Amino acid sequence: MNDDPLERATAKAPPTLGEGCVRRFDPEALSDSAGTDFAGAAELWRRQQENAEEDPGQDA
Repeated sequence: MNDDPLERATAKAPPTLGEGCVRRFDPEALSDSAGTDFAGAAELWRRQQENAEEDPGQDA
């Protein structure tokens, strides 16, 4: 029996580049099949900005 939860996971993180503070996902390894496509990102950002303008005292 495998007790390591990372070995039992069905999802795997894409490969990364760099180390420490500059570590980031490898853009060449990102694809729609890896769940990196977020077509609604621009709309979500616009709504967040509108909400922040309406209530500047609200924490995000």
